[in-house]
Amino acid sequence: MTIGDAAEASGLPVKTIRYYEEIGLIHPGRCANGYREFSSADIHKLTFVARSRSLGFTIEECRTLLSLYEDRSRASADVRSLASGHLDQIDLKIVELQAMRRTLVERCRGDDRPDCPIIDRLAEGREEHTA
Repeated sequence: MTIGDAAEASGLPVKTIRYYEEIGLIHPGRCANGYREFSSADIHKLTFVARSRSLGFTIEECRTLLSLYEDRSRASADVRSLASGHLDQIDLKIVELQAMRRTLVERCRGDDRPDCPIIDRLAEGREEHTA
């Protein structure tokens, strides 16, 4: 299967697939002419990574999850530990999104005035994270 076919099958852009290969997440075979040749296992891994990324896992967490997926002797506790750590990040993101919702619903007038509570809220968040 070509990289274009792999992109269509996995739902990932070609550029992303090339990047995942470059950083060693996937290792497609090569044809005699040097073109990448993706197997069904490669497509499954790409789909696995795409789903993991859509759930907010970092590239390194995806690397660990792939490693655990491929290790049939893995302990489910290892997977749970990684997922539990990720839940803390999700909980924080939920709090941030709820605050943005409150700002939008309760404070944003959406009129012609230049003051904007949404911009103010985003600017506050930036300062908090860099301090």
